[in-house]
Amino acid sequence: MLSAGPVGAQPTERWARGHILVQPRGGLPEHVLEKILNRAGGRAARAASRLQRLKVRIVQVPARAEQAVARALARNPHIKFAEVDALVPVGQTLPDDPNYPKAWHLPKIQAPSAWDTALGDGVTVAILDTGVDPFHLDLADNLVAGWNVASNNGDTQDIFGHGTQVAGTVAAVSDNGIGVASVAWHVRLMPIRITNRSDGWAYLSDIASGIMWAADHGARVANVSYDASGSPTVDNAAKYMKNRGGVVVVAAGNSGRNPGYGAEPSIIAVAATTSSDTRPSWSNFGQYIDVSAPGVGIWTTSRGGGYGAPSGTSFASPITAGVAALISSANNALSPDQIAAVLTQSAKDLGNSGWDPYYGYGRVDAAAAVALAAESSSQDNEAPSVAIASPGAGSTVSGLVDVTANATDNLGVSRVELYAANQLVGTVTTAPYAFTWDSTQVADGTATLLAYAYDEAGNRGESDALTVQVANDAGPDTVPPQVSISSPTDGTTVSGPQTLSATASDDVEVVEVRLYLDGVLKCVGTLSVSCGWNAKKAGSGSHRVSALATDTAGNRAAASVTVIVDGDGTKGSRGNGRGQSR
Repeated sequence: MLSAGPVGAQPTERWARGHILVQPRGGLPEHVLEKILNRAGGRAARAASRLQRLKVRIVQVPARAEQAVARALARNPHIKFAEVDALVPVGQTLPDDPNYPKAWHLPKIQAPSAWDTALGDGVTVAILDTGVDPFHLDLADNLVAGWNVASNNGDTQDIFGHGTQVAGTVAAVSDNGIGVASVAWHVRLMPIRITNRSDGWAYLSDIASGIMWAADHGARVANVSYDASGSPTVDNAAKYMKNRGGVVVVAAGNSGRNPGYGAEPSIIAVAATTSSDTRPSWSNFGQYIDVSAPGVGIWTTSRGGGYGAPSGTSFASPITAGVAALISSANNALSPDQIAAVLTQSAKDLGNSGWDPYYGYGRVDAAAAVALAAESSSQDNEAPSVAIASPGAGSTVSGLVDVTANATDNLGVSRVELYAANQLVGTVTTAPYAFTWDSTQVADGTATLLAYAYDEAGNRGESDALTVQVANDAGPDTVPPQVSISSPTDGTTVSGPQTLSATASDDVEVVEVRLYLDGVLKCVGTLSVSCGWNAKKAGSGSHRVSALATDTAGNRAAASVTVIVDGDGTKGSRGNGRGQSR
C-alpha cells in the first residue's frame, strides 16, 4: 500500500519497528488470543491500546520480525487481520506552480452555483495531515481546536507544509478580498496532526487514531490526503467514524498504478482529474475508487502565509471533502451513507458509462450534489437482513466454533452481533462478519444461535434461530494431529539453499508445529511452518528432516523425511514421496 511520496528520499524504515496491528475475530477468548500471539512470536501490549475501541491490538514483536509475525498471524483462522504499522506518504507529487490559472477547479465542479444554497455552515471538517499553519490570514478564522495524535498534545502547527495546502483547499476564508477561495467557505477546520516526521510520512496507527479523535470531537467529515486505502486498521477507524455520523475521504494515491485494493464501504476514495476532465497519468486507479475531483494546479494556501498551486490526489480529496461538507450543510439530517450516495449519484460521469476504475462514479459536482441533498429524505425505516451462514443447522460442535453471518442493508450495515444461548458472543463492525464462539461456555446439548444486524438509523434485523448440538464432555481428546512435510520430498538429492516446510491439522486445534534438521530445531509455527536451510553448509550425505505437531490436549504426531546432500551440487532432485504422520 506504499506508493510515491513527497520529493526527496523515502524513509529507510517503511513500517514501525517492534509492533504490528492485529484484530482477532469477534468472540475469541482472551486466553486463546494470548496463546496464538505467543506462538507466533508476539505479545499484546500491557497498557490499554489507543486503538482498543476499534478492537485492534498493538502487538509487541521482535524488531525486524514484523512482517514474518504478521504473515503467521494472518494465516490463523481466529485472526481477522494482521498488518505491519506501515509508514504512508502524503499524496503530493508535483511542485507548486504559481503561474497556473487560479482556482479553475471551483467553476469546474459548479461550486459558485452550490454556494447559493450552502456554504458549509455548522459543519466541521477534520484535516488529518502534517498540521495547519494557525497564523495564515486565509485560515485562522475558520480553525477550531485540534490535536496532535503523534505526540498526544495540542501542537498542530504544520511541520511540512502539506496540511496547510489541504486545509485551504477545503475551507480557506473566502469573499474576504485576499488570497484564494475554497470549496466550503464557512466550514470549521479541525487540524489533527498525524505525524512528527519532517518528511510528512505517517504511521497507519496514527491515521486511525486521528480518525477516532475526529469522530469523538464532532467532525462531520475527515479528510486524509495520504495513501491510506487498503489498511484494515484505517478501514476500522473509518467505520468507527461512520457509526458516529461522519464520513472519511481519502486520497487515492499518486503512483499511477492499480494497487489492488478492494472497495471499502466506509471510505470515500478519490482519484484526480485535469481541467479537461481527463485522468492525469499519476493518479491511481482500481476497484476502490469512488469518485474523482480536480487535482492539478489547485490554487490554495501555503505554510508561512503564502499561496501556491500544488497537484496530486491530495487535493482531489479535500475538494471532495468540501463538497461532502456542502451536502451536510444543505441537509444535516443525512446519514454518512446518504452523503456518500449523494456524492456518487450527482457526480458527472466520465470515462466509460457508469462506474469505472479511473473516475469511480464520476467527477464531483457541487451544485448537483447540493440540489440532490436538499431534496433527499433522511428517513430510513428499512431494517437490515441477516442470516447465519455457518455452522449448519443441527450440526455437532465443540471447542472453538467458527460462526459466519451474512448481512445486507439498503444503506449500510453498522454492526452485527452474535448470541449463543442468549449470551453475547461478540460484535463485528466490518464484513466479513465472522466470529469465534467458545462453546465450552454453554452447557452440552442444544444451543441456539442468533445474529442481529443494525444500520445507522438504529433499525435492527434478526436472523432465523439456528440450533446446534454442543458436545464438549465427550471425554478427553486422545486423537493426535496429522502432520506432513511438504518440502523437501523424501529421498531427494539436494544442494544449495532449500526450503523446509510442514503443515498440520487436528480435529480440535493444532497449537504448535516444530521443524527439526538432524534433531536441531529450525523453526516453529501453527498449522504450517516454513524456514530456509542452506544444504551446502550441512555436509554431504544423509540428513533427516522431521516435524512434530501438538494439539490442545497435548497429543503429538511426527513425520520425517531423509534427504541426500550433494556436496558438489552436480546432482538434481530425485524425490519419491512426502513424509506422513505416524
